[in-house]
Amino acid sequence: MKLSDNYDKVGSWLSGDGPQSDIVISSRVRLARNVKGFTFSAHSTVEQNQHLLTFLQSKVMDSALQDKVYYFCMQDTSDIERDLLAERHLISKQLACGSGPRGAIISHDESLSLMINEEDHVRMQTVASGLQLKETYAILAGIDDLLEQDVEFSYSKQYGYLTACPTNVGTGIRVSVMLHLPALKLTGQMDRVMRATKDLKLAVRGFFGEGSEPIGDLFQLSNQITLGKSELEIIDELITHAIGPIIEYERYARQKLLEDEQSMLDDKVYRSLGTLKNARLISSEETLLLLSYVRLGIYLGRIKGVTIDTVNKIFLLTQPAHLQYLYDQTLDTQNRDEYRATVIRKYLA
Repeated sequence: MKLSDNYDKVGSWLSGDGPQSDIVISSRVRLARNVKGFTFSAHSTVEQNQHLLTFLQSKVMDSALQDKVYYFCMQDTSDIERDLLAERHLISKQLACGSGPRGAIISHDESLSLMINEEDHVRMQTVASGLQLKETYAILAGIDDLLEQDVEFSYSKQYGYLTACPTNVGTGIRVSVMLHLPALKLTGQMDRVMRATKDLKLAVRGFFGEGSEPIGDLFQLSNQITLGKSELEIIDELITHAIGPIIEYERYARQKLLEDEQSMLDDKVYRSLGTLKNARLISSEETLLLLSYVRLGIYLGRIKGVTIDTVNKIFLLTQPAHLQYLYDQTLDTQNRDEYRATVIRKYLA
């Protein structure tokens, strides 16, 4: 597979047609695993990492997955190509910026990816549009079972799956949703939500995951406890105590904006759309913020003639690595801002 085959397409997780997808952009489940008999990545040599990479690549590519996935060797991809994969949430920044033998196995529709030689030997994830955590976990559990037919993972009867980071020991699971919460932000209620998630010991990050701040009213919410509970218990608690209530708060805030602040809402929405249609220079951060209001306007019926599919495509294709891949050159900040505005005008024309 060449990256150019899928460059201008959005993955299935960004299709916008899943349950509750007006608020829950995507659901992701990730499992961390290490292969028994191999040294953990933090202490392994280059030769050991290469041996592990070859071993896991062959096991996956010779399995029932072989016709559904592509393999990417990180050493054979450029910096921009690795950043592009990270922007599409197919690999982590750590894998993209790492060194030594490492690879990624990615499904054709970008709903499944396996990272080899990241922090753990293998980190596998499935992603779906909307609120589909249980369905996504069921798919990933099947992939995990498939691999365990040929690969024995490091496991302790007392602690569960053994991982590089102690916070992942046990189930090795990370469950997260990407939430779009513009109404809570506009009505000044986000601090309340942040305090509640902290009390529930949940991690809140931005669109780009660990280390990123929320931009464009996008918040990634995930569990931090993986030990002492089953995978389904972790998912149920996250939905019941956090995701469900936040969805209700956001819906209520959107309704209040329509009823009490419609002029302010329309001003935000149409100013954002107007700026996107006419800007000649625009940063990545401003693009995300303005697209957030346009997205809200579409779902509340304030904007006609612009689809969620168009918004999602702009959202993805205007990120830095995508722009540089499109124009086949390294771009400085001003050139990126100029080319980004050109791409946006093209899609909103």
